[in-house]
Amino acid sequence: MAQDPYFGRSEISNSDLSALQELLNPKPQFGDKEYAYAFGTLLDNLITEPDKVDLFNLTVKYQTYRYTAEDFELAKAMKRAYYKDPFAKMISDAADFQAISTRYNWLMNYNGFDFTLEAGTRCKWDLLVRAWKMGGDIKSTAAETQSQFEAACEHFGYFRSRAWYMDIEGTNKDMLIGISKKNQKIFRIAIDRNAPLTDMSRKLYEHGKAQYEELAFKYWLLFDGLKIAA
Repeated sequence: MAQDPYFGRSEISNSDLSALQELLNPKPQFGDKEYAYAFGTLLDNLITEPDKVDLFNLTVKYQTYRYTAEDFELAKAMKRAYYKDPFAKMISDAADFQAISTRYNWLMNYNGFDFTLEAGTRCKWDLLVRAWKMGGDIKSTAAETQSQFEAACEHFGYFRSRAWYMDIEGTNKDMLIGISKKNQKIFRIAIDRNAPLTDMSRKLYEHGKAQYEELAFKYWLLFDGLKIAA
């Protein structure tokens, strides 16, 4: 099956950092990881790229996963819940879906050491409103409460990914939007690089930035730094 061209690009993505982290510090896996990824892709596409979804044959373009009718019914119910949320509808009505951002010659710093990822960096947004300097990410989640969703975001490194996206594109604000698979509740977590240092939205940005800087440095050390040393 053909691959989405985005995944064949050479720039470093957040997924590359995640793969490195899993290699260096593997975490216990709970549940069916393949299903979670496939269902998340179905939901994302149903909301942001519905032309990729075949509602009659229960397939999604570029996906080999065999979805069931129950998967599709749940995803459609979650999409309806998403659009009933005033904020989710507002940003979706204004956003570019699946916009790609890149950044090259990006001078990063880790504990006082400057470095640049040779291949450049990239990301692909669920939601991006350049006029607002704001983006967002839609997540399917097993969480049933706001606090459970916040814990899941920390566990899966979502704050790192949001800071990475924000710094590649240069946005100031971001919103993680969770949709519960269990009860279709909507959860939101705001991230703001310009908020006061004491504000949780600013703390989450700084937390995510520190995480990606550490991983990006390790990536540089393993792949770019060794070339320089040689």
